[in-house]
Amino acid sequence: MEKDMEKVLHKAEVLIEALPYIQKFNRKIIVVKYGGSAMSNEELQRNVIKDVTLLKLVGFKPIIVHGGGKEISRWVGKVGKEAKFVNGLRVTDAETMEIAEMVLNKVNKQLVSMVEELGVNAIGISGKDGGLLKVEKKYSNGEDIGFVGEITEVNPKILFDMLEKDFLPIVAPIGMDDKFQTYNINADDAACAIAKAVEAEKLAFLTDIEGLYKDINDKSSFISRITASEAEELINSGFIGGGMLPKLNNCTSAIKNGVNKVHILDGRILHCLLLEIFTNSGVGTAIVADEEV
Repeated sequence: MEKDMEKVLHKAEVLIEALPYIQKFNRKIIVVKYGGSAMSNEELQRNVIKDVTLLKLVGFKPIIVHGGGKEISRWVGKVGKEAKFVNGLRVTDAETMEIAEMVLNKVNKQLVSMVEELGVNAIGISGKDGGLLKVEKKYSNGEDIGFVGEITEVNPKILFDMLEKDFLPIVAPIGMDDKFQTYNINADDAACAIAKAVEAEKLAFLTDIEGLYKDINDKSSFISRITASEAEELINSGFIGGGMLPKLNNCTSAIKNGVNKVHILDGRILHCLLLEIFTNSGVGTAIVADEEV
C-alpha cells in the first residue's frame, strides 16, 4: 500500500513540475521535425505522435514537419534503382522525385491517421499546398543533384489558418519553384524555415543521437544547454562534423530569426519530447538566444 502511495505521489510531483511549463507555453507554436529511426519503428512512431498530441491537448499549437528518407530509399530499391548521394544529399532524378513524393504523401497520411486515432484533428499537407514552400534548384558544391530544392520563400498563411481552426498541421517537405516544378526538400531545412516564418516559440529536432557533444567520441563532453553564439564558435572551431553540422547551422539560424529555443533530441528515447519540455533537467540539447540566462 505504501509503495502504491509513493507511486501516486510521484505522479502528482511530475504533474506539478510540468505545470509552470504548461502555463508558459499555452497557445505558443512549437515545430517538431520528425525523422530518423523514430520513424522506422512503429512503437516509437506511436509514442512520438502521442507526445505531440498531448502537447496539443495541454494548449500548445504543434506543427509536425516530417522526413521519410529511409522509406524513400526502400521504395527506390523496390523499383530496382540504387539510391545515390552527393556530399550527403540524395540525388533526385525525375523518377526518384516521383517515388519520393508518393512515399512522403503515404507517410504524411499515416501520421494523420495516428493523430486522428487519438482524438485530435490533423491535416496533412505538403509545401506545395497554399504556396507554403517556394524553392529554387539546389546545387551541392556546384554539382547538379537533380530535383532538390532550396527554400526561397515561406507563406505560412495556410498553417495559421489551420492552427486557428484547431487543427494539427502535418507537413511533407516538398515544394515548387516559380515554374511549378516539384522539388524534394531536406526536412531539417523545411522545419527550420517554417519555424522562422511562424515565429515559433520552440523548434524540436528528433534525431538519432542524444544531443550535442563537444567531442562525439567523449560522452562526458555532452552539452545540455548552449547559446547560439557558443554554437557558432563550436561550428567555426571545426569540432562539429557530419550530419550535425547542417543541423546546428539550422538551429543557430532559427534562433537568430526569432525562434525562442531549439531542442536537439534523441527520438529513440520514449517520450523525449515531453521530458525535454516539461521537466527541469530535460534530456537533450537546448540552444537558446545569447541574452537568455
